[in-house]
Amino acid sequence: MTLARAQQHALTVPRHIAVIMDGNGRWAAARHLPRQAGHRAGMEAVKRTVRAASDLGISYLTLFGFSSENWKRPQLEVNYLMELMRIFMRRELDELNANNVRMTFVGERVGLARDIAALLDEATEKTKNNTGLNLRIAFNYGGQQEILAGVERLLEDAAEGRVNIAEIDERAIDERLWSAGIPDPELVIRTSGEQRLSNFLLWQAARAELVFIDKRWPDFGADDLKAAINTYRSRVEGQVLT
Repeated sequence: MTLARAQQHALTVPRHIAVIMDGNGRWAAARHLPRQAGHRAGMEAVKRTVRAASDLGISYLTLFGFSSENWKRPQLEVNYLMELMRIFMRRELDELNANNVRMTFVGERVGLARDIAALLDEATEKTKNNTGLNLRIAFNYGGQQEILAGVERLLEDAAEGRVNIAEIDERAIDERLWSAGIPDPELVIRTSGEQRLSNFLLWQAARAELVFIDKRWPDFGADDLKAAINTYRSRVEGQVLT
């Protein structure tokens, strides 16, 4: 990327974009395919979106990979989603690392198979020194659970005298969340037409612009990401990407 192009991107794209990847099942149903086919197609959309985010100069991209509520889905579907994560990590990690992508994961490890937890740790360790796109995958994640965990840490610190209860503020909670040290998303995108956050980044998205897209996640691509950024920019500064 040229310096001029990099400077243009710095002015026109949000630093952190978060995405609720919705619509895999409906995409498959519309084509009379099993839900698994929708999830496989959704994995391809992930790869397209990561490449597009890197090309646009976005610093942080957080993808809602698996919700803590997703455990309530049929066991066969849950098993398939877990297997897709295994496949993605094994097939894509080397390429992501070669492209200077840093991977981190936000969510609980409780309930995850040992090999999946190991894959997440491997990806985090292998890419920790990369300086390009920060790809964060929310996996076994719930926003309310994150806030609760942060409050529990805060109470423990208060009980042990590490923090004065009278001085507790937003920053004190923010520093104890799983996402501590990560800038809040300026833009949250949800595909498939639904208009809710579904327990995703509830604390961090308090001031984010929300963009809801009718297109289902497997059909999402670089042009859709750019269109969402244009919507964001038109709201906050009246700018659009060309």
